[in-house]
Amino acid sequence: MQRTLPAHLYGDPAAYARERTGVFGQTWLFLGHEAEAPKPGDWIATDIAGHRLFAVRGKDGALRAFHNVCRHRAGPLVQGERGTCPGELTCAYHGWRYTLDGRLRSAVGFGPAEGFDPRELGLFGLSLEIWRGLVFVNLAERPSTFSDFIAPLERLVQERGLNIPGPALHRSHRIACDWKVYVENYLESYHISAVHPALAQELGADYRVTVQGDLVIQESVQSGDGPQAGLWGWLWPNLAVNIYRDGAMIERMVPEGPGRTRLDYLFLRDEGPDALRDALDASDRITAEDAGICEAVQANLSAGAYDTGLLSPTQEVGVAWFQSRLSEVHP
Repeated sequence: MQRTLPAHLYGDPAAYARERTGVFGQTWLFLGHEAEAPKPGDWIATDIAGHRLFAVRGKDGALRAFHNVCRHRAGPLVQGERGTCPGELTCAYHGWRYTLDGRLRSAVGFGPAEGFDPRELGLFGLSLEIWRGLVFVNLAERPSTFSDFIAPLERLVQERGLNIPGPALHRSHRIACDWKVYVENYLESYHISAVHPALAQELGADYRVTVQGDLVIQESVQSGDGPQAGLWGWLWPNLAVNIYRDGAMIERMVPEGPGRTRLDYLFLRDEGPDALRDALDASDRITAEDAGICEAVQANLSAGAYDTGLLSPTQEVGVAWFQSRLSEVHP
Protein backbone atom coordinates (compact mmCIF):
# COMPACT_ATOMS: atom_id res chain seq x y z
CA MET A 1 0.00 0.00 0.00
CA GLN A 2 1.44 3.37 -1.02
CA ARG A 3 1.83 6.10 1.56
CA THR A 4 1.24 9.72 0.65
CA LEU A 5 3.90 12.36 0.26
CA PRO A 6 4.81 13.98 3.59
CA ALA A 7 2.76 17.00 4.63
CA HIS A 8 5.71 19.40 4.75
CA LEU A 9 6.04 19.30 0.94
CA TYR A 10 2.69 21.11 0.61
CA GLY A 11 3.53 24.78 1.08
CA ASP A 12 7.26 24.47 1.75
CA PRO A 13 9.35 27.11 -0.11
CA ALA A 14 12.19 24.63 -0.73
CA ALA A 15 9.77 22.09 -2.20
CA TYR A 16 8.26 24.77 -4.42
CA ALA A 17 11.73 25.76 -5.65
CA ARG A 18 12.52 22.14 -6.57
CA GLU A 19 9.21 21.76 -8.42
CA ARG A 20 9.67 25.06 -10.21
CA THR A 21 12.88 23.81 -11.83
CA GLY A 22 12.54 20.03 -11.71
CA VAL A 23 8.91 19.86 -12.90
CA PHE A 24 7.80 23.06 -14.62
CA GLY A 25 11.23 23.83 -16.02
CA GLN A 26 11.56 20.44 -17.71
CA THR A 27 8.30 19.61 -19.50
CA TRP A 28 5.71 20.93 -21.95
CA LEU A 29 3.43 23.63 -20.55
CA PHE A 30 0.15 24.86 -21.99
CA LEU A 31 0.35 28.55 -22.93
CA GLY A 32 -2.93 29.31 -24.72
CA HIS A 33 -4.90 28.91 -27.93
CA GLU A 34 -3.35 30.01 -31.20
CA ALA A 35 -6.66 31.54 -32.35
CA GLU A 36 -6.16 34.26 -29.72
CA ALA A 37 -3.10 35.56 -31.59
CA PRO A 38 -4.29 35.49 -35.21
CA LYS A 39 -2.35 38.44 -36.73
CA PRO A 40 1.32 39.51 -36.80
CA GLY A 41 2.11 41.28 -33.56
CA ASP A 42 -0.64 39.51 -31.58
CA TRP A 43 0.57 37.79 -28.43
CA ILE A 44 -0.60 35.56 -25.58
CA ALA A 45 1.13 35.33 -22.20
CA THR A 46 1.00 33.65 -18.81
CA ASP A 47 3.00 33.06 -15.63
CA ILE A 48 3.55 29.45 -14.49
CA ALA A 49 5.41 28.74 -11.25
CA GLY A 50 7.14 32.10 -11.56
CA HIS A 51 8.16 31.53 -15.18
CA ARG A 52 6.87 34.49 -17.21
CA LEU A 53 6.18 33.31 -20.75
CA PHE A 54 4.65 34.62 -23.95
CA ALA A 55 4.24 33.79 -27.62
CA VAL A 56 3.93 36.33 -30.43
CA ARG A 57 2.82 35.96 -34.03
CA GLY A 58 5.63 36.96 -36.39
CA LYS A 59 5.38 38.79 -39.69
CA ASP A 60 5.86 35.42 -41.39
CA GLY A 61 2.77 34.07 -39.61
CA ALA A 62 4.68 31.80 -37.22
CA LEU A 63 4.19 31.79 -33.46
CA ARG A 64 7.39 32.07 -31.41
CA ALA A 65 7.74 31.81 -27.65
CA PHE A 66 10.04 33.69 -25.28
CA HIS A 67 10.63 34.44 -21.64
CA ASN A 68 8.93 37.77 -20.92
CA VAL A 69 12.25 39.29 -19.86
CA CYS A 70 14.24 42.07 -21.51
CA ARG A 71 17.96 41.38 -21.82
CA HIS A 72 18.87 44.80 -20.40
CA ARG A 73 17.56 44.86 -16.82
CA ALA A 74 14.74 42.31 -16.85
CA GLY A 75 11.83 44.55 -17.76
CA PRO A 76 8.65 43.01 -19.25
CA LEU A 77 8.01 42.95 -23.00
CA VAL A 78 4.26 42.38 -22.67
CA GLN A 79 1.84 42.92 -19.80
CA GLY A 80 -1.43 41.08 -19.34
CA GLU A 81 -2.74 37.84 -20.84
CA ARG A 82 -3.16 38.81 -24.49
CA GLY A 83 -2.79 41.81 -26.74
CA THR A 84 -1.04 43.18 -29.80
CA CYS A 85 2.11 45.18 -30.47
CA PRO A 86 2.71 47.47 -33.47
CA GLY A 87 5.36 45.56 -35.41
CA GLU A 88 7.90 45.16 -32.62
CA LEU A 89 8.23 44.32 -28.94
CA THR A 90 9.13 47.17 -26.61
CA CYS A 91 10.38 46.78 -23.06
CA ALA A 92 8.15 48.66 -20.61
CA TYR A 93 11.14 49.61 -18.43
CA HIS A 94 13.72 51.35 -20.66
CA GLY A 95 12.21 51.03 -24.11
CA TRP A 96 14.56 48.51 -25.70
CA ARG A 97 12.96 47.29 -28.91
CA TYR A 98 12.96 43.76 -30.33
CA THR A 99 11.75 42.32 -33.61
CA LEU A 100 8.84 39.88 -33.50
CA ASP A 101 11.30 37.00 -33.96
CA GLY A 102 13.20 38.07 -30.82
CA ARG A 103 16.22 39.93 -32.21
CA LEU A 104 17.34 43.14 -30.51
CA ARG A 105 16.49 45.98 -32.89
CA SER A 106 17.41 49.01 -30.78
CA ALA A 107 18.95 49.48 -27.34
CA VAL A 108 17.24 52.86 -27.04
CA GLY A 109 19.51 55.55 -25.57
CA PHE A 110 22.06 53.05 -24.31
CA GLY A 111 25.04 54.77 -25.89
CA PRO A 112 28.36 53.31 -27.08
CA ALA A 113 29.88 50.61 -24.89
CA GLU A 114 32.91 48.42 -25.39
CA GLY A 115 31.97 44.83 -26.18
CA PHE A 116 28.30 45.61 -26.76
CA ASP A 117 26.97 43.31 -29.51
CA PRO A 118 23.19 43.44 -30.13
CA ARG A 119 23.40 40.12 -31.96
CA GLU A 120 24.10 38.44 -28.63
CA LEU A 121 21.18 40.09 -26.82
CA GLY A 122 18.10 38.63 -28.41
CA LEU A 123 15.22 37.47 -26.24
CA PHE A 124 15.45 34.14 -24.42
CA GLY A 125 13.64 31.77 -26.77
CA LEU A 126 11.53 28.72 -25.89
CA SER A 127 10.55 25.60 -27.80
CA LEU A 128 6.95 25.83 -29.07
CA GLU A 129 4.54 23.25 -30.47
CA ILE A 130 0.87 23.45 -31.45
CA TRP A 131 -1.59 20.59 -31.01
CA ARG A 132 -5.17 21.02 -32.29
CA GLY A 133 -4.88 24.76 -31.77
CA LEU A 134 -3.42 24.51 -28.27
CA VAL A 135 0.01 26.11 -27.82
CA PHE A 136 2.62 24.37 -25.66
CA VAL A 137 6.08 25.65 -24.70
CA ASN A 138 9.07 24.02 -23.05
CA LEU A 139 11.75 25.79 -21.01
CA ALA A 140 14.33 22.99 -21.13
CA GLU A 141 17.51 23.39 -23.14
CA ARG A 142 16.90 19.95 -24.65
CA PRO A 143 13.14 19.41 -24.47
CA SER A 144 11.52 16.01 -24.64
CA THR A 145 9.91 15.02 -27.93
CA PHE A 146 6.52 16.70 -28.11
CA SER A 147 4.92 13.99 -30.23
CA ASP A 148 5.72 11.42 -27.53
CA PHE A 149 4.38 13.72 -24.81
CA ILE A 150 1.06 14.42 -26.53
CA ALA A 151 0.56 10.93 -28.01
CA PRO A 152 -1.74 9.55 -25.26
CA LEU A 153 -4.04 12.57 -25.50
CA GLU A 154 -4.05 12.50 -29.30
CA ARG A 155 -4.87 8.79 -29.22
CA LEU A 156 -7.74 9.40 -26.80
CA VAL A 157 -9.22 12.17 -28.95
CA GLN A 158 -8.94 10.09 -32.11
CA GLU A 159 -10.35 6.91 -30.59
CA ARG A 160 -13.37 8.71 -29.14
CA GLY A 161 -13.97 10.89 -32.20
CA LEU A 162 -13.82 13.98 -29.97
CA ASN A 163 -13.80 17.56 -31.16
CA ILE A 164 -11.90 20.43 -29.54
CA PRO A 165 -13.82 23.66 -30.36
CA GLY A 166 -12.42 27.18 -30.60
CA PRO A 167 -11.91 29.54 -27.63
CA ALA A 168 -14.96 31.29 -26.21
CA LEU A 169 -14.29 32.58 -22.68
CA HIS A 170 -11.60 32.85 -19.98
CA ARG A 171 -12.03 32.63 -16.23
CA SER A 172 -9.50 32.43 -13.39
CA HIS A 173 -9.84 31.47 -9.72
CA ARG A 174 -7.33 31.68 -6.88
CA ILE A 175 -7.28 29.07 -4.13
CA ALA A 176 -5.37 29.12 -0.84
CA CYS A 177 -3.84 25.68 -1.21
CA ASP A 178 -0.72 24.15 -2.70
CA TRP A 179 -1.07 23.24 -6.37
CA LYS A 180 -0.47 19.58 -5.49
CA VAL A 181 -3.50 19.54 -3.19
CA TYR A 182 -5.74 20.71 -6.01
CA VAL A 183 -4.25 18.36 -8.61
CA GLU A 184 -4.64 15.36 -6.31
CA ASN A 185 -8.25 16.31 -5.68
CA TYR A 186 -8.81 16.46 -9.45
CA LEU A 187 -7.21 13.07 -10.05
CA GLU A 188 -9.67 11.02 -8.00
CA SER A 189 -13.43 10.53 -7.88
CA TYR A 190 -13.35 9.24 -4.30
CA HIS A 191 -14.49 12.63 -2.97
CA ILE A 192 -17.28 13.30 -5.47
CA SER A 193 -20.23 11.87 -3.53
CA ALA A 194 -19.26 13.81 -0.37
CA VAL A 195 -18.15 17.09 -1.94
CA HIS A 196 -20.18 17.27 -5.19
CA PRO A 197 -23.63 15.72 -4.62
CA ALA A 198 -25.15 17.30 -7.74
CA LEU A 199 -22.23 16.18 -9.91
CA ALA A 200 -22.50 12.65 -8.49
CA GLN A 201 -26.05 12.44 -9.85
CA GLU A 202 -24.91 13.58 -13.30
CA LEU A 203 -22.00 11.18 -13.61
CA GLY A 204 -23.74 7.92 -12.82
CA ALA A 205 -21.98 4.79 -11.58
CA ASP A 206 -18.79 2.88 -12.40
CA TYR A 207 -16.38 5.80 -12.48
CA ARG A 208 -13.08 4.75 -14.02
CA VAL A 209 -9.54 6.17 -13.78
CA THR A 210 -6.70 4.93 -16.01
CA VAL A 211 -3.12 6.10 -16.57
CA GLN A 212 -1.59 6.11 -20.06
CA GLY A 213 1.88 7.61 -20.30
CA ASP A 214 1.68 11.16 -18.94
CA LEU A 215 -2.12 11.17 -19.21
CA VAL A 216 -4.67 10.31 -16.53
CA ILE A 217 -8.11 9.56 -18.02
CA GLN A 218 -11.28 9.81 -15.96
CA GLU A 219 -14.76 8.87 -17.13
CA SER A 220 -18.01 7.43 -15.91
CA VAL A 221 -18.93 4.25 -17.75
CA GLN A 222 -22.65 5.02 -17.43
CA SER A 223 -22.53 8.80 -17.72
CA GLY A 224 -25.63 10.95 -17.34
CA ASP A 225 -26.61 13.82 -19.61
CA GLY A 226 -25.96 16.86 -17.40
CA PRO A 227 -23.72 19.76 -18.49
CA GLN A 228 -20.69 18.29 -16.68
CA ALA A 229 -21.08 14.73 -17.95
CA GLY A 230 -18.18 13.79 -20.19
CA LEU A 231 -14.55 12.76 -20.27
CA TRP A 232 -11.56 14.19 -18.41
CA GLY A 233 -7.96 13.90 -19.50
CA TRP A 234 -5.23 15.27 -17.22
CA LEU A 235 -1.79 15.78 -18.74
CA TRP A 236 1.38 16.08 -16.66
CA PRO A 237 2.20 18.33 -14.93
CA ASN A 238 -0.83 20.66 -14.63
CA LEU A 239 -3.27 20.54 -17.55
CA ALA A 240 -6.80 19.18 -17.71
CA VAL A 241 -8.71 18.77 -20.96
CA ASN A 242 -12.36 18.43 -19.95
CA ILE A 243 -14.64 17.41 -22.81
CA TYR A 244 -18.36 17.75 -22.10
CA ARG A 245 -21.62 17.07 -23.88
CA ASP A 246 -21.75 20.53 -25.50
CA GLY A 247 -18.17 21.80 -25.53
CA ALA A 248 -14.85 21.61 -23.73
CA MET A 249 -12.79 23.39 -21.12
CA ILE A 250 -9.01 23.61 -20.74
CA GLU A 251 -8.02 23.86 -17.09
CA ARG A 252 -4.50 24.92 -16.16
CA MET A 253 -3.50 24.43 -12.49
CA VAL A 254 -0.82 27.02 -11.78
CA PRO A 255 1.35 27.26 -8.68
CA GLU A 256 1.77 30.92 -7.74
CA GLY A 257 4.02 30.15 -4.80
CA PRO A 258 4.13 27.77 -1.84
CA GLY A 259 0.55 27.05 -0.79
CA ARG A 260 -1.06 29.23 -3.48
CA THR A 261 -2.77 28.10 -6.69
CA ARG A 262 -4.40 29.82 -9.66
CA LEU A 263 -6.86 27.98 -11.88
CA ASP A 264 -7.03 29.24 -15.46
CA TYR A 265 -10.11 28.09 -17.35
CA LEU A 266 -10.39 28.40 -21.12
CA PHE A 267 -13.90 27.46 -22.21
CA LEU A 268 -14.12 26.17 -25.78
CA ARG A 269 -17.38 26.48 -27.68
CA ASP A 270 -17.77 27.18 -31.40
CA GLU A 271 -21.08 28.98 -30.77
CA GLY A 272 -19.34 31.50 -28.50
CA PRO A 273 -19.78 32.49 -24.83
CA ASP A 274 -23.55 32.98 -25.02
CA ALA A 275 -23.96 29.19 -25.33
CA LEU A 276 -22.06 28.52 -22.10
CA ARG A 277 -24.60 29.53 -19.44
CA ASP A 278 -25.34 26.05 -18.07
CA ALA A 279 -21.68 25.03 -18.24
CA LEU A 280 -20.54 28.18 -16.42
CA ASP A 281 -23.11 27.77 -13.65
CA ALA A 282 -22.03 24.16 -13.09
CA SER A 283 -18.34 25.08 -13.28
CA ASP A 284 -18.70 27.86 -10.69
CA ARG A 285 -20.52 25.52 -8.30
CA ILE A 286 -17.99 22.70 -8.62
CA THR A 287 -14.99 25.04 -8.37
CA ALA A 288 -16.38 26.58 -5.17
CA GLU A 289 -16.91 23.11 -3.69
CA ASP A 290 -13.39 22.00 -4.65
CA ALA A 291 -11.87 25.25 -3.33
CA GLY A 292 -13.57 24.81 0.03
CA ILE A 293 -12.34 21.27 0.62
CA CYS A 294 -8.84 21.90 -0.80
CA GLU A 295 -8.31 24.93 1.44
CA ALA A 296 -9.45 22.88 4.45
CA VAL A 297 -7.02 20.10 3.53
CA GLN A 298 -4.20 22.63 3.13
CA ALA A 299 -4.93 24.06 6.57
CA ASN A 300 -4.70 20.58 8.07
CA LEU A 301 -1.49 19.74 6.19
CA SER A 302 0.03 22.90 7.66
CA ALA A 303 -1.30 22.37 11.19
CA GLY A 304 1.34 19.83 12.22
CA ALA A 305 -0.71 16.83 13.40
CA TYR A 306 -0.67 14.96 10.09
CA ASP A 307 2.45 13.71 8.34
CA THR A 308 1.55 10.94 5.87
CA GLY A 309 -1.54 8.91 5.02
CA LEU A 310 -2.50 5.98 2.79
CA LEU A 311 -3.65 5.79 -0.83
CA SER A 312 -6.39 3.42 -1.92
CA PRO A 313 -5.18 1.08 -4.71
CA THR A 314 -8.69 1.12 -6.20
CA GLN A 315 -9.86 4.71 -5.62
CA GLU A 316 -6.65 6.74 -5.89
CA VAL A 317 -4.69 5.28 -8.80
CA GLY A 318 -4.19 8.69 -10.40
CA VAL A 319 -3.04 10.26 -7.14
CA ALA A 320 -0.56 7.45 -6.54
CA TRP A 321 0.91 7.89 -10.02
CA PHE A 322 1.15 11.68 -9.58
CA GLN A 323 2.85 11.41 -6.20
CA SER A 324 5.30 8.84 -7.56
CA ARG A 325 6.26 11.27 -10.32
CA LEU A 326 6.70 14.10 -7.82
CA SER A 327 8.86 11.98 -5.54
CA GLU A 328 11.50 12.06 -8.29
CA VAL A 329 12.19 15.73 -7.53
CA HIS A 330 11.88 15.36 -3.75
CA PRO A 331 14.61 12.94 -2.66
